[in-house]
Amino acid sequence: MDIKKVISKTASELDKNYQNQGIFEIGVGEKLPKRSEIISILEEIRRLIFPGYFGTENTSIVPLDIFAGNELSIIYEKLYKQIKIAILFSLRDKKGEKGSQEPKYNGKGIDEATEELTLEFIKELPKVQNLILKDVEAELQGDPAASSLEEIIFSYPGIYAISIYRVAHVLYELKIPFIPRIMTEHAHSKTGIDINPGATIGEYFFIDHGTGIVIGETTTIGNHVKIYQGVTLGALSTMKGQELSGVKRHPTIEDDVVVYANTTILGGETVVGKGSVVAGNTFLTQSVPENTTVSAYMPELKLKARKAPKK
Repeated sequence: MDIKKVISKTASELDKNYQNQGIFEIGVGEKLPKRSEIISILEEIRRLIFPGYFGTENTSIVPLDIFAGNELSIIYEKLYKQIKIAILFSLRDKKGEKGSQEPKYNGKGIDEATEELTLEFIKELPKVQNLILKDVEAELQGDPAASSLEEIIFSYPGIYAISIYRVAHVLYELKIPFIPRIMTEHAHSKTGIDINPGATIGEYFFIDHGTGIVIGETTTIGNHVKIYQGVTLGALSTMKGQELSGVKRHPTIEDDVVVYANTTILGGETVVGKGSVVAGNTFLTQSVPENTTVSAYMPELKLKARKAPKK
């Protein structure tokens, strides 16, 4: 077999695919947000939210306000660059207003818009920290196997995924392209927990075990909600594709609800009422009143004595 011919033919076929797709022609000076930089930003934010846990600083020596100021400066500089890149790439096919070559974003110049968005995000970080600390408390109160808040912060995948969702949701609300989803997909890859940054999640959210959880973009979750591994909060059908963009297509889970393992709850009109419990392995596409226990049909359990093996 001729190596050069195989490589040449394959390269030609790939080039044809590139041309057909029309999404790989990135112009001179154009860049996509850098995934490694966004992950680095997330790690800096975790250091800021949990000082002394994930960095090298000695918080018994360094005053926390000085530490916070330094971290915020680092986060601002890194995030500013990635937001600007994301905005410019999202506008790459648009020309500026009145024939200008410089595009506008929200009616402003790119630098001004980027600065404003980055600062808006920075201002939200104390609120984000408070929400995450409430989630940590919910984990401690909900899991008898948890020995301390410190153990949860260090080792629980649910808190890792929720923390990154809380950060990404702020960026999603600011309508920053690309970056929020890159963040939550990073958490998904590490934990198996897939939370879309567009979901709306209340206080004291508790994920137990976590693996295989899916929470869709238009899901609404209230306060003090607890969900277990394998739960899907999804859409009834996505056959219409982009026609459903922006439409409420995922369920609403009200306050104080518990959803047990491997349950699927689908549909934008599906509401699980306050204080309800949904048993494991349940498939639910209709609303549930408040303070209701929902379960799938449980097969009858049959016990049959067996003879002990001869020794």
